[in-house]
Amino acid sequence: MDKLKKEFASKLLKVKAIKLQPNDPFTWASGWKSPFYCDNRKTLSFPELRNYVKLELVHAILEQFPEADAVAGVATGAIAQGALVADELNLPFVYVRSKPKDHGMQNLIEGELNPKAKVVVVEDLISTGGSSLKAVEALRKNGNEIVGMVASYTYGFPIAEKAFADANVKLVTLTDYEHVVEEALETGYIKQEDVELLHEWRKDPANWKK
Repeated sequence: MDKLKKEFASKLLKVKAIKLQPNDPFTWASGWKSPFYCDNRKTLSFPELRNYVKLELVHAILEQFPEADAVAGVATGAIAQGALVADELNLPFVYVRSKPKDHGMQNLIEGELNPKAKVVVVEDLISTGGSSLKAVEALRKNGNEIVGMVASYTYGFPIAEKAFADANVKLVTLTDYEHVVEEALETGYIKQEDVELLHEWRKDPANWKK
């Protein structure tokens, strides 16, 4: 697994999916400020890399969650990758909105999902885990059993690890913060002083730059 995490980190760096902006930090949906951003959606624009991500997510599901009989993507970042994964596995696919539509059927879950289906959730990126676990909650309210979640990347924050543990959801990711930063330093994508700044931010991301 470590080999995969290093390999995928390298591929993300090659397509410049990793952004470092210490002087103009990103603002996440959670309100946190961050000097670092992983834009996994860039992988969709490169056919070879898109296929790589799809197959590695499929392998993770077959190995860790073979009982899954439906796939759910978390909107909007994981809709495309989730659909690709479901197609490869020949399983039903739905996606889960962050909030119900304000018109029409006002659906939260888009698609046809048997309430008895055992669902594996596909996500693109895990930060605090809030939006990902809201999708899990919606699926459980629909009556579904969540067998686990797969994602391309996680920042590995303790708050997210606790949230997943509390929600009893097993998470498997293709790579993570540690492997991306290590690979970025090795390849000259970032400098040692950048690593020190990133580690400082990661100690208390909720209060960084406040």
